[in-house]
Amino acid sequence: MSEQVLTTLQAGVLTITLNRPEKKNAITQAMYAALAQAVEGAAADDAVRVLLFRAEGDSFSAGNDIADFAALGAGGTAPSDMPVFRFLKAMADLDKPAVAAVKGRAVGIGLTLLLHCDLVVAAEDALMSAPFVNLALTPEAASSLLLPGVIGHQRAFELFALGEAVDGRTALAWGLVNRAVRSDEVEATAAELANKLAARAPNSLRKTKALMRDAEGIWSLMQREGAQFSEQMRSPEAMEAFMAFSQKRAPDFSKGG
Repeated sequence: MSEQVLTTLQAGVLTITLNRPEKKNAITQAMYAALAQAVEGAAADDAVRVLLFRAEGDSFSAGNDIADFAALGAGGTAPSDMPVFRFLKAMADLDKPAVAAVKGRAVGIGLTLLLHCDLVVAAEDALMSAPFVNLALTPEAASSLLLPGVIGHQRAFELFALGEAVDGRTALAWGLVNRAVRSDEVEATAAELANKLAARAPNSLRKTKALMRDAEGIWSLMQREGAQFSEQMRSPEAMEAFMAFSQKRAPDFSKGG
């Protein structure tokens, strides 16, 4: 397991911690491989009843590590061949309850991961965003279906197309999270919910979650999204967006079309 993804198991709750605080927990492909290993292992381990996602530092996740993704794209690696897709498949297939504790920024996959969690606790001042279009990319993690299903088409389109953040209070009002609490209460509240789930009948919980999700359909959509993401990642638009990001300037899409 990577030192940037830590796991601990206690009383049936497997806590999965993003541990790259110096980079706002931006996720690399090596981290995705470790996350996939953790989720796959949890799914197969009867000692694990609940998964709890949390992060060290002041942000849940800044999303994909842009330099890491850009390098893979430039090298010709398709998203379907990246460890991220192994992780997404594991989350699509997961029938055990998952809880998330969100503080600070939750960007891109930091937000779309929450759509695969069953209970989400966010800080009132947490900021969640899905700025895929800002990077000339497209949604992933089946979020093109799941996010509109949770918060409605117009709100989801605004999050995708404008890339602006919503805070924890707004996320609660929209139904994106279950609890919005003070930042210093997030960890304890999420742990309490995870422990409550761990005390419930495990097979009943698994069957309930499985009935509520079309795992096969979600994975199929993830693959379709991946094809679009792959095509867009190699586009002149994306190259301009990545260059602008690295140069800390606004991208110029005036020559696109």
